[in-house]
Amino acid sequence: MNSAFLYRAATAACLVFTVAACASTGSQDKQSAPTPDSYTFGLWGDMPYKKAGDQPKLPAVLQSINASDIAFSLYDGDIKDGSSKCTDDVYTDALTMFNTLKKPVIYLPGDNEWTDCHRTNNGSMNPLERLAHLRKVMFPSTRSLGQQTLALEHQGKLGEAYVENTRFSYGPVMFAGFNVPGSNNNHIATPKQCTGKSKRKQADCDLAVAEFMARDPANIAWLKETFAKAREAQAKGVVLVVQGEPGFDVPETEDVDESLAPEVSGYRAFMTAVTQETERFKGQVLFVHGDMHVFKVDKPLYQPLKPLLNFTRLGTFGSPSLHWVKVTVNPANPNLFQIDPVAVQHAK
Repeated sequence: MNSAFLYRAATAACLVFTVAACASTGSQDKQSAPTPDSYTFGLWGDMPYKKAGDQPKLPAVLQSINASDIAFSLYDGDIKDGSSKCTDDVYTDALTMFNTLKKPVIYLPGDNEWTDCHRTNNGSMNPLERLAHLRKVMFPSTRSLGQQTLALEHQGKLGEAYVENTRFSYGPVMFAGFNVPGSNNNHIATPKQCTGKSKRKQADCDLAVAEFMARDPANIAWLKETFAKAREAQAKGVVLVVQGEPGFDVPETEDVDESLAPEVSGYRAFMTAVTQETERFKGQVLFVHGDMHVFKVDKPLYQPLKPLLNFTRLGTFGSPSLHWVKVTVNPANPNLFQIDPVAVQHAK
């Protein structure tokens, strides 16, 4: 087994609405009085999906978020389903959705809106052209989306490469977002990943790999810089947000490290860096991703054989389960983050 990092569950996963058992959810928080640095933020993504008929349920989600006391929310990708066309209106409709929210919302890209656009049922579009379009449309200024906005630090200039990688501090926590989508992070490692459901040729896939090979080290540099800034600021926590599920939930067998499989190879270097930086950081690290469409909280990271107990994975809801997650930051809580799923009531 590779000792760089292992994905193995250190605690039982918290599925659906059973979060109280996980240490990271702040079970001790009942005895912890809020401090001046306490606040809440929201997490959501992977919605709405046309194929699931999500659109009638979306207003209730937006109303629920607007009625809450959150300071801001982060959306972890997939503004459309993976079987619909990547036309320009998809992105403008998403902007309208985000700007319906009263509080700031920070958007991170998902695979459905760029890496998977090569699929025939997506219109056989060029993923790299769609990524360039996304960068120009979805990041119109250096501030967040939403009716109220937050100032964000961007890795790239407006409209250019890596503008989608963002960072900001709020209270005692440093937040960073990364373009690390599903579909193996756009790393074409097998023939099926190249031509499956697609008319792509090898030359197209070579260009995809070149894009990944440039973006992956850029993501890692942004990650390392984020932790350096967090240590310098003596931050109590770091929140990392991506769209892709990086292989935490691959099947587990006794003698095989399935996180080495080619299907998740595009996450290997980034997650190795996450592990290394988490080890060096004295505070709590909350790693947020979408892609699974299942709410889940656990501690799946080992280095090499001991659990990294200051690392918590949070998988957000997604279509057809249109709900969101509320996180309370409370420095008086030893775990810093209290995680609460918010069930949205939908008309039947």
